[in-house]
Amino acid sequence: MAEALRSDPTLDEIRSHLAPVVAGHAAFDGWTDEAVERAASEFDIDPGAARLAFPDGATDMIDAWFAYVDAEMAASFTAEELEAMPVHKRIRAAILKRLDIVRPHKEALRRAIAILAMPQNVPLAGRLGWRSADAMWRLAGDTATDFNHYSKRTILGGVYGSTILAWMDDESEEDADTTAFLDRRLGNVAQFEKLKKKFRGDPDRRFSVSRFLGRLRYPGR
Repeated sequence: MAEALRSDPTLDEIRSHLAPVVAGHAAFDGWTDEAVERAASEFDIDPGAARLAFPDGATDMIDAWFAYVDAEMAASFTAEELEAMPVHKRIRAAILKRLDIVRPHKEALRRAIAILAMPQNVPLAGRLGWRSADAMWRLAGDTATDFNHYSKRTILGGVYGSTILAWMDDESEEDADTTAFLDRRLGNVAQFEKLKKKFRGDPDRRFSVSRFLGRLRYPGR
């Protein structure tokens, strides 16, 4: 349960405070003002102020909930725990922790995904996916600022998104099928990274725009 709000909270504080509670009601009421009002009533927050904290309605509620998941994930590991794990294990642990956090609200997540899949919300879905991937890489200690910064987050976003979809329909004991799926996907990424390093270390295999154009102009015979 979230800690008590201070007196006279800001709208941002109300938004952050109510986000996980709204998710609890969204499974039954949808991502609606009714879910917000029910959440607000649990903390004696004025329902009008609660609605103002989510001015864009459902998408604001989902955005706030995903931000809560990011924060909870980051707070779930100590520096010592992370230090004891190799990077790929940190990423694996981060994804599984996120599933644990949203597990009580699986139906709310299903409804959230349906909303984010609407054409007008696809840009937001992309931003939220990127933000989650960035939070996981930062938790794992990534400090890349070059092209790898973007490629790592793009690849992880794909792994995380596909794992979420697999988990939504997983009825196996203790999500064994999802865990196996995740391990396969992370294994594929590891193989890709090894291949990328191999090509990076061999200048004859590294892609070159000028060499490529030269071959178009003077094709081998």
